[in-house]
Amino acid sequence: MDLLRWGRSPWGEWVLTHVSWSLFWASLFAGVLFFIAHAGYMLFSAHRKRPSAETDALEALYKNLPEKIERHGLAARLFHWVMAAAMFVLLFTAFLPIAGVKFAWVYWHWMAGLVLTASILFHIVHATFFMDFWSIWVGPKDIPELKNELMREFGVDVPGPKDGKYPLGNRLYHTAIVLAGLGASITGILMIPRIRTGLVTRNPYYLADATWGITYVTHGLAGVGLVGLVIAHVYFAIRPEKWWVTKAMIFGFITKRQYLEHHEPSRWPVGGKSTSTKPAGQA
Repeated sequence: MDLLRWGRSPWGEWVLTHVSWSLFWASLFAGVLFFIAHAGYMLFSAHRKRPSAETDALEALYKNLPEKIERHGLAARLFHWVMAAAMFVLLFTAFLPIAGVKFAWVYWHWMAGLVLTASILFHIVHATFFMDFWSIWVGPKDIPELKNELMREFGVDVPGPKDGKYPLGNRLYHTAIVLAGLGASITGILMIPRIRTGLVTRNPYYLADATWGITYVTHGLAGVGLVGLVIAHVYFAIRPEKWWVTKAMIFGFITKRQYLEHHEPSRWPVGGKSTSTKPAGQA
């Protein structure tokens, strides 16, 4: 199966033209296969919520915590849902025609692309200056946590703290969606002058044919990658044990009990200081 498509330029040179649309079906299949496999695995997983007795002890220790704890501010939630709407419009307008659904998709596609790009730019500024920017990123410091997470998944009870505000899986997913989203947005903006939008003067020749080929391939790879990533995201959002996270993205808060069940207060400190700084179980 050819993963890339080639064509001849007006000067007879072989240049890249796009990715093979077989990759779209492969990404769709991989996404569906993933949630089927994960759903089967979760039937036997012990999950990683704190035991009730340990959570009760933490509630006594952190008794001054508020009953509702903000997880996502209004700006972060608005960004998420605007980005989600733009992403769905982009994916449907990009891939429905491939599946045989014919409609005037180009207008909706570039408009949604501009909305996505604007939301990403807003999020970069908001996350940099108004949020804890580094809390969502992964690096070498997270290797021990990754090792412990994998060992717990295989039933090995290893010591170690619970997650901070963002679990390791969320941070890994964030890295993947950033790479795919930026790839799609940057190449999409480069392609705006190739079509009639009324925003800029149409000029399909301002980049060389070989450069256009790289742009199309990057845009296509980012698009098919986003198919699988969006399927995984929706799947986790609707899982019963993750519904508390989804509700937080809708309403903005989690309960004190959920905070103590799933997070380490020392790694995600919130308002309402404890009367003690010692871990639960210590005198």
